[in-house]
Amino acid sequence: MDKKLHILCQILMKDCKEPSLSSKLDEVWKRAYDEGRFHLLDGILYHKAKNICVMKLTDRTLINTILHECHDSVPSGNLSEDRTLERVKACSWWPNWRKDVAEYSQTCDRFQRRKQSRSEQVWNDDANPRTKIPMRNI
Repeated sequence: MDKKLHILCQILMKDCKEPSLSSKLDEVWKRAYDEGRFHLLDGILYHKAKNICVMKLTDRTLINTILHECHDSVPSGNLSEDRTLERVKACSWWPNWRKDVAEYSQTCDRFQRRKQSRSEQVWNDDANPRTKIPMRNI
């Protein structure tokens, strides 16, 4: 188990604000803890943001699975980075998750090819007869 996760679970199980334990958390985790965003229910750690509560992840394998399912799986249809951010946000949380989603999307081969093909769709004078009309006539 991740050391930070273990410390956070200890704090939540004891339901106390022990400075010696909370000082061992890094800044991102400490801030979220101080804001009351973490909850431990039946041994599962949840992170609350606004009106939603999502599962807290620390296992890199599980994070990669979530990224895959929210971006490349057949039901997802290889979503854009923004849509992938929305899907990940709806189900899970981990420190620097937005950065991980951006990196995952940017390294996705299909996403990069689709992005490149869209940027290459430039108006071609020969392909579009309307471009031959002078602007002053429009």
